[in-house]
Amino acid sequence: MLTEFKSEIIKNNFNVYGIVVIKDGIKVAEHHFMPEERRQLYSVTKSFTSTAVGLAISEGYFSINDNVLKFFQDEIPKNISPEHLKNLEKVTVERLLTMSIQDYPFVRLTCDNWLKHILSVPVPNIDEKVFQYSNWSSYLAGAIVEKTTKMNLIQYLQLRLFEPLGIENVECEYSPEGHFYGATGMKLTINELSRFGQVYLQEGYYNGKQLLPKEWVASATKKQIETREGGYGYYFWRYKENCYRASGMRGQMCIVIPDKNAVIAVMSDLENDSEEVRQCIWDTIYTKL
Repeated sequence: MLTEFKSEIIKNNFNVYGIVVIKDGIKVAEHHFMPEERRQLYSVTKSFTSTAVGLAISEGYFSINDNVLKFFQDEIPKNISPEHLKNLEKVTVERLLTMSIQDYPFVRLTCDNWLKHILSVPVPNIDEKVFQYSNWSSYLAGAIVEKTTKMNLIQYLQLRLFEPLGIENVECEYSPEGHFYGATGMKLTINELSRFGQVYLQEGYYNGKQLLPKEWVASATKKQIETREGGYGYYFWRYKENCYRASGMRGQMCIVIPDKNAVIAVMSDLENDSEEVRQCIWDTIYTKL
């Protein structure tokens, strides 16, 4: 199955570390161009944040329609204007999950308190629900999980997700004030990532247990907002042929293909070739599933 894929990767000098293909619950193909080890997932991390949000909502910690004022009273600047405060009331969990706050830029924060900084930024365009990719949204979403559960997000996911998937001692990044980054920084192996995709393919069910609410999996992975790439769910990208993916910078990806009952996980270190590698997967593997 992977012969043509490997040939194309080598021919085009794509810096792909490895690939795992699961079909009908069975690993049918695997190849490592480099020894397998835990690698930076970049924005694939966001899909784990989404998973934690879904679990916390299902356990009654908060609602998708709750606004940020409910969770961050201590971080809201005391001198913000009434208009700013009124706009923050419209920054809901749902708006964070859909990346639909166009006043939140895609920049990495360098200050000492990320929460206070983000909440101090005016959101005058909050009434316009337009896709604006930003790490700020997923950072806030993860912090909400931690505030309400009173647990580190990785700790919260440990018994609920990681342990059933056989994933131990997950590495990740934290903000200066100690919150899980939420947007990037997690490290996993390609096989660990593929098992995460398998949980979603099976609508939250894995190894005899319902790990994630089926309803959340459906909501998180369907198109919630339009994008140039074809749509976005709750930190999952919609993809062609009714597929969706957890996707990170430099070619980290976990593609879930319901119509083929398959998962394809890839780890890479690419500059600007992610779409080319995805197309290579489509041309050489998808048609063989």
